[in-house]
Amino acid sequence: ALGEMRCRENGTPLGECLHEVAISSSELRFYAGLARASFGRVMETEPGQVSMIAREPMGVAGIIVPWNAPLILLVRSLGPALAAGCTAVIKHAAQTAGTSALACEAFAAAASLPAGCVNAFAERGADGARHLVASTEVDVVSYTGSTHVGKQIMADAAGTLKRLNLELGGSAPCIVAEDADLGRTAAALVKAGMIMAGQQCVAASRIMVHEKVYDAFAQLLKDALAAMTIGRGIDPATQLGPLIDVRSRERVERVAADAVAGGARALLAPGRPGGPLARGSFLSPGLLQVDDPAAPVLHQEIFGPVLTLQRYATEAEAVQRANDSRFGLAASVWSADLRRAQRIAQQVKAGTVWLNMHGRLAAEIETGGFKESGLGRLHGVQGLEEFLQTKHVAWDLGAPAS
Repeated sequence: ALGEMRCRENGTPLGECLHEVAISSSELRFYAGLARASFGRVMETEPGQVSMIAREPMGVAGIIVPWNAPLILLVRSLGPALAAGCTAVIKHAAQTAGTSALACEAFAAAASLPAGCVNAFAERGADGARHLVASTEVDVVSYTGSTHVGKQIMADAAGTLKRLNLELGGSAPCIVAEDADLGRTAAALVKAGMIMAGQQCVAASRIMVHEKVYDAFAQLLKDALAAMTIGRGIDPATQLGPLIDVRSRERVERVAADAVAGGARALLAPGRPGGPLARGSFLSPGLLQVDDPAAPVLHQEIFGPVLTLQRYATEAEAVQRANDSRFGLAASVWSADLRRAQRIAQQVKAGTVWLNMHGRLAAEIETGGFKESGLGRLHGVQGLEEFLQTKHVAWDLGAPAS
């Protein structure tokens, strides 16, 4: 029911929606177990002097959830918040309010969850979210969304100096070496770039290909993108669903058009499908060859089904282009030489770098961003730490008995 509701609300193919339900359940199970392993420590700092380090919940957690993956992006904050002992107030996105309501019904049915520990609301504007951020009764805010809004949250939270956990925008670079398996790499990057119609912060975006294999790889990528089946998410044949709304589609179209006007070459121009899909916010995949490293399209988050393609001559040039971004959330390196891939990964400034894969996440492994892609980490043990604070308690044992 959760998967079907999400599919109806934001158009994501049903298979992706059901996968999100499964990994959300896994995330909650992970933090349920981790709740039993939150230890402090005790030590005698000098004779007769004892110090205890206690781990305590931050208090009230404000959780602001976007519409693109409303289940996993909720539980990856709510799970560790509850495991830490925090209560929570959740601000759901209006676009997926029905999915969020179903999730909250599931939480409410849990007899072990005390009434009032989890509270939720949805809104189209941001008045409630601003209240959460500014309130002295909220101790930590966990937000997933755009870098622009993340900066606003930081400014609004300055008055209370509350803790912030922010996962923000991304523009993931993907470096393809001359010895990469081109067929497998092209197929994987199409899937990683078109997931959720490109509306995912870690989606493949800026693809950099060695000049020796550039032409062959560009053709493979173009053919794979052009062959994608566009349709309603509920249709099992659909590989690419719609964008969240018409306004988002128009924004992505403008980004692509401006890039071409500025010198980029449209190897595959994004377009609106006709027929029964014409009334929706559908957009076919786009592939842009960008030769100017200063082109604006390379320095923004496209957040739609459009990929950019660049060529490089040396490993150093590939790394420089990958890091030439204000974002640093995720990246991938594709090479048959694992030493080369690891060497490049060490130089890429991103919170996650995948080798010969892209987009694999696990509840047990931390994720987060460098630079303007955010603060703090989610998933893993460090995800729990975001909702805990440390207290030092010290005492004197007194003089020894005679």
